[in-house]
Amino acid sequence: MKIAVIGAGAMGSLFGAYLTQAGESVTVVDIWPEHIRAIQKQGLILESANGEQMFPLVATTEIHQLESVDLVILFVKSAATRAAALSAATILRQDGRILTLQNGLGNAETIADVIGRDRVLVGTTAQGATMLGPGRVRHAGQGDTHIGKMQGGVDQFCQDVAAILSRSGLPAFVETDVRGLVWGKLVVNTGINALTALLRLRNGQLVELPETKKLLEMAVAEAVQVAKAAGIQLPYSDPVEKVVSVAIATKNNQSSMLQDILRGSPTEIAVINGAIVREGERLGVATPVNQTLTLLVRSLEKKLSTC
Repeated sequence: MKIAVIGAGAMGSLFGAYLTQAGESVTVVDIWPEHIRAIQKQGLILESANGEQMFPLVATTEIHQLESVDLVILFVKSAATRAAALSAATILRQDGRILTLQNGLGNAETIADVIGRDRVLVGTTAQGATMLGPGRVRHAGQGDTHIGKMQGGVDQFCQDVAAILSRSGLPAFVETDVRGLVWGKLVVNTGINALTALLRLRNGQLVELPETKKLLEMAVAEAVQVAKAAGIQLPYSDPVEKVVSVAIATKNNQSSMLQDILRGSPTEIAVINGAIVREGERLGVATPVNQTLTLLVRSLEKKLSTC
């Protein structure tokens, strides 16, 4: 299968590396020229508990130079989803698909506006990765990936993608309830991302301190109430236990929101904790903890942007 990974940050680079190692035809695309040049010169250096490994990735900043592909995996930030989908549409084969493994709510709908719901795959991943610098990424946590068709059901293409990911060392499973899938990941991110960004903590440190663990529990409890009001069936029975287990499994990882703050980049707070607040307002569910976290992260973003 010919694959393009658009958004070669920590996670996009990680997936590109493993897929390439499995023998798939993969190109990673990103607008960060230093990162792409480093990969072109030395390959991607991936750090893990087993040491360092170099992956000879094909990388470019020029998506228009790519030949047609069967699958695009999207890892861009939510604010760039529409632009990335429009670019992806120019290289997708007629029966090609876009798989979003992004954070937050609304990405699949944005992609569907560009290419149609029947060509969108939706997924979540519990893999953890941290960008260390141009051409260098740390694989900081292992976890499963779950994917499904946006419009429901299961087809051979979706099964093939899951099989390819699993064969590459990224265990993947096909699901039919993608709405529950996305909300399941949203609840996890709600408990981890904003707190790690504000307090400059790695994921595992959140559950080591009683104060931060309590804040995590409060944010998650609000998100669960909003999900219930929206009629969402979460893909796990104990949300707090799930979020804690993810934090422990990715204990050495810097969340994507913390990485954004450390770089002085805009975060995805609007589609994570901010999405809980908006949905809560729509459904009549109070979300004071998530509203506070959202306002604090937005304040920090503005402070960093003026420094």
